[in-house]
Amino acid sequence: GLELTDTWGVHDGSVLGVPYFECPAGKGVFAQPSQLKQAPTVGLKTAAQEDEGTTMLPSKEKTADGSVALGQQVAWKGKKATVRYIGNVKFSAGEWLGLELTDAGGVHDGNVLGVCYFECPAGKGVFAQPAQLSGSGAAPATASAAAVRAAAPTAVSASAEDDEGPTMLPSK
Repeated sequence: GLELTDTWGVHDGSVLGVPYFECPAGKGVFAQPSQLKQAPTVGLKTAAQEDEGTTMLPSKEKTADGSVALGQQVAWKGKKATVRYIGNVKFSAGEWLGLELTDAGGVHDGNVLGVCYFECPAGKGVFAQPAQLSGSGAAPATASAAAVRAAAPTAVSASAEDDEGPTMLPSK
């Protein structure tokens, strides 16, 4: 986990409700060691900063099983949201939904690791899998522990139903 000096990260050290480290909102990212390079010289812009015209990835109209549609009102972890993206993502396998939360509580603005999936205000965007949603035609609100673990970036031993709050995972 990395804390960026500029606010073009995607989270605050917590992903899908699991805290891995702490940093200001919008400054956290995860990267493989092979993705890291020496920081550019002061005054030089990165490719992401120079790219004025970001291309948005196309979205599907419905999930593969037809249970969720683009623009549908749903709930994620008890928060109201609108489905803004349906499809594959570059950060994980499987079909994912890009959600714009009605209120703050998200971790990005539709851009994740330099890829634009949808647009929404900063701090209102999240990604979820269909089983994590509730709403008209969506999967039930209570996802199985296996579905929650499958959606998380790494395995977490705590049950999805625990009310004790998040536990910080140890860093290597």
